[in-house]
Parts: sequence; C-alpha cells; structure tokens
Amino acid sequence: MRRADGTHRIVVTGSGWCTPLGDRIDPVWRALMEGRSAMGGVTHFDASTFATDFAAETPEPDLASRYADASRYAEASAHTKFALAAAADAWKQAGLGDVSKAGGARAPGLSLAARRVGLYFGFGEGRPDFPAMVASNLAGWDAEKRDTDAAAWARMALESMTRAGEYEQEPNVAMAHIAEAFEAGGPGFNCMTACAASTQSIGEAFEILREGRADVMLAGGAHTMIHPLGMTGFIRLTAMSTRSDEPAQASRPFDRTRDGFVMGEGAGVVVLETLEHATRRGATILAEVAGYGSSADAFRITDIEPNGEGAQAAMRGALRQAGIDPESPGDDGRPGVHYISAHGTGTKENDSIETKAIKAVFGERAKQVPVSSIKSMMGHLIQAAGAVEFITCLQAIRTGWLPPTINLRHPDEVCDLDYVPNKARDLTDAGGVRVALSNSFGFGGQNNTIIVQRYEG
Repeated sequence: MRRADGTHRIVVTGSGWCTPLGDRIDPVWRALMEGRSAMGGVTHFDASTFATDFAAETPEPDLASRYADASRYAEASAHTKFALAAAADAWKQAGLGDVSKAGGARAPGLSLAARRVGLYFGFGEGRPDFPAMVASNLAGWDAEKRDTDAAAWARMALESMTRAGEYEQEPNVAMAHIAEAFEAGGPGFNCMTACAASTQSIGEAFEILREGRADVMLAGGAHTMIHPLGMTGFIRLTAMSTRSDEPAQASRPFDRTRDGFVMGEGAGVVVLETLEHATRRGATILAEVAGYGSSADAFRITDIEPNGEGAQAAMRGALRQAGIDPESPGDDGRPGVHYISAHGTGTKENDSIETKAIKAVFGERAKQVPVSSIKSMMGHLIQAAGAVEFITCLQAIRTGWLPPTINLRHPDEVCDLDYVPNKARDLTDAGGVRVALSNSFGFGGQNNTIIVQRYEG
C-alpha cells in the first residue's frame, strides 16, 4: 500500500461543493453536462454603475439539513457558509460521520483521533460590510484638516458595524468553524495564493498525508469577491468581461472574442486519506491522488510569464511524481493523461499562455488530450476555483464524461487544442477517464497542478 518511494498512497473518499449551479454533487454535475450557464445580474449590491454588473452568484446553502445546530452559523460570512455546506457533504460521503445528527462528527464505531485529522484550506476573506465601512470613513473624515478624526470614525463604527460581521470576514474563522464541527485537531493551514489556493491546499494536504503526519485531511477552498471592493479591483485590472447585454455568453475561455472572466463564488471540499486508513475502515474510494506540482513564475505580479514556464514546471512536477511521461502513450495507446481541467479564465493572456504551456509539456500529443474550462459555466470562484475543478476531475473519472467549454464559437489560432467545445463528451466507449490533470494559476505567479487517477487497487 506504499508508493515506490516508501511514502503513503493517498485516496479521495469524499467531495462536496457549493457553486453558482447548486450545492449537491449530482445536480451540479448534470448542469455542467447540459452546458448550463449560471451568469446573471449582481444582486448582492447595486452594481448598476459598474463596467461589469453581472456575476455568477451562489445561493445561500441549506445548513439546517446538514448540521444539528445550524443556528450557531447564523452570523457567519457567506464564504464560511459555502465551506460548511461543502465540508458536511464531503465528510458524510466519506462515511466518517453525519454532523446533521447530534454528536455525528464520528460515524458509529469509528476510532479516529482528533490529532490525526488535519485541515489545509485556501479560504479567502469574507464579504466586507461595505456600507458600514464607508459610513465610518465618511464620518471620520475632517475635510477642513484633510485628516481622519479617529474618535468620530470609532463612534460611527461602533454604531454601524457588528462584532460578528467584522471577525467573520477573516479567512481563519472559516477554518476554525470547520475544525470544531469535525473535531479536526491535527495539522491546520490556510493559504491565500489567489486563484491557485485551493489546488495548492489539496496538493499540500496530499503531501502531509504522504509523509504520515495525519490519517485524514479535509482540503479545499471557499471565497466570494462579489462585493464592491472585489469587483472594483478586477474591473480596474480590466480582467473581467464587460458583456452586460449577454451575461450567459460572457465567459468564453479559449474563444477568439474572449474579453475577460466572470466573477463567481462558492466552495469545494474533499476528504483525503491514506490508503491504509481508508481500506481499514472499508471506505468507498473515489480516486487516487497521484502527483502534485507547484511553482512560482518569478516574473511580475500582474503578468504571467509569457512562455508559461511556471505553468510548465508545475505540470511537469505533478506528472513526474505520478510517473507519467506526457509524450508517451499509456497502456491503452491513448495519451497518459485523458483529461485536463484547465485554469481557463477567459482572459486573452491566460488562455493563450496556458495553451502554450500544455503544448510545451505534452509535445505532439497535446492535441490528443481533451481540455475544458468549467469557468465558462459557473464563473471564476477565485480561491475556491481549484477545489471545484478538482471535483470535476473526480466526476469525470467516475462517470467517463467530460464537461464542455461553452461559448466557444470563434476559433483562435493561438488556442488550437481540443477544448471540448459547447457539448459534453462521452468517453465511456474509449475506456473512460483514467487520469485527469487539474491546473490552477494564481494572480502573482503561483502555479499548481494536481494529477488524480482512477483507483485500481
């Protein structure tokens, strides 16, 4: 049950997501297979004066059906509620317990020490209380002195802000809620590497388990930036689509007419275990994590390295750890990787450079490997994106189907791979999906890649 290097083999036993297309695994997967778009007008705040006034919003999940005492989360930030929903579903699917029942953090008869259950997440910050923040800043501004009156600011802050509203914005608070709910007292980490964060969290959780520092890890991410500050930042970077007249068609990864991404929000959480632990307790194994690669562009904060060298390094690192030669066929004659879940944001720069990086890594076989981006349907979930896309890979392995890249109607000569355009693809007759690769590239130059494969004993 060990790898060739003597480290533990790591498997996935549970998954849960909370997305703009829904918050249960099977209904969301059906929506992806149908090519359904979740884009629409922003309702979280008045965005009518914004250059981008649409997004992919996620409905608040039903925590009452998932937690015995959901009232304790009434004041939690949106990203925490997304994470709690996804974590409860993943934990239950893994057969580790059912927290909808009092004392359900452990399944009956399961012996699992809290210090052997770890957490590694890519949680972003919660939505700020923007009206209260602005009111306080205005109240504290002394126009005559052109300075801040701290006492006036504090008076308004005490009047308009709430204690929970402020501390629940912190990324570590979401992790604290999950640690308590699942009695997870082992290794605990949270990373904020932007759009690569939750892929990094799963990869680093994999490494912790490989080394034997825990038996079970909850990993993934949650985020929402659909608020005035979050939207303004990306608008000023000209990174988001401005197709307000057709939001459902605005996210166009790899299309020649792409003009930016669409903001999404949500969470994805998975349960990883050592193979020994999972088999000892008779768990159903969804897939095996085979490789993880991470790199930094070391280039510029605001630009991707033009040749995709950082992305190439992450992919090559993951493939090498998984023992896959990307330019050689597998045992079935197909490429060694059967599906790539692309970062695929829909910006001019990202899509062309990711394509270039894939071609550099896979050589002549690059055009034989299907690639798709679910961001075309549910938008960019920022720190949660990688975890949700990892679960997409799990589903592709389980079902043999690939989700499409919708809105891809205008071929781009620099994006010339097989992007599974507009319609889901059935690979069951070809042997299904045995190996999938998931890419995530973060603002600032962080690159992470995970290889997940069918568990074959």
